[in-house]
Amino acid sequence: MELDWAQSAVTMAHFMGGFKQTPRAMVLAAGRGERLRPLTDFVPKPLLQVGGETLLGRHLRLLGSIGVTDVVVNTAWLGSMLVRQAGDGDRYGVRIHYSDEGDEALETGGGIFRALPRLGEQPFLLLNGDIWTDFDLTLIAEPAGDELASLVMVPNPPHNPAGDFGLVDTRVLNDGARLTYSGIAMLHPELFADCRPGRFSLAPLLRRAIADGRVRGQLHEGAWFDCGSPANLEAARRACR
Repeated sequence: MELDWAQSAVTMAHFMGGFKQTPRAMVLAAGRGERLRPLTDFVPKPLLQVGGETLLGRHLRLLGSIGVTDVVVNTAWLGSMLVRQAGDGDRYGVRIHYSDEGDEALETGGGIFRALPRLGEQPFLLLNGDIWTDFDLTLIAEPAGDELASLVMVPNPPHNPAGDFGLVDTRVLNDGARLTYSGIAMLHPELFADCRPGRFSLAPLLRRAIADGRVRGQLHEGAWFDCGSPANLEAARRACR
């Protein structure tokens, strides 16, 4: 199921032609991993291994292989382990900029908001640090016009049967038949225009932008695993075998 993007000239050409400029990226890696305790008492969730490499390492490797050069990684719980493992990013072909949130993570929205100065003024790629997928990042649509976000959706997994958002054609909705947000997105910094520093979730910001008709989406029906629980982590490892 592994995609060899680094060796695909066609894919690289598609990526470079699909965006106004090569985007920066952020990997959300600060979470405590409560559902995986006691395993995550000693290892941060993004350093768990699937298919012979850490989740964080795979994200960084794939981002580097499609031309992304600057990646922000936020840290909190066991953040020093993440820094020691990933280093400056050179071996993945990227430059890592760490956003240290201290002893307590700022949640998804607060963590991104804190990192915005490192992400620039253009839309950036966002990846949850605890997912494994074969989704081709070069296929994600860049927000256009006044859109604030572009989300990759997946069919609802057993642990999220009610889903998160609806999707009709390329428009994400707050109602209708639900799908699950994959943890893969492109976000425009303007999504956070009214935010203040502190702990807050990304979800309310997305719901407000969705209500305003400013979020597009696409469906990925390939492999995708939220590795945030023991059962899901083992399912991802089985699939990679």
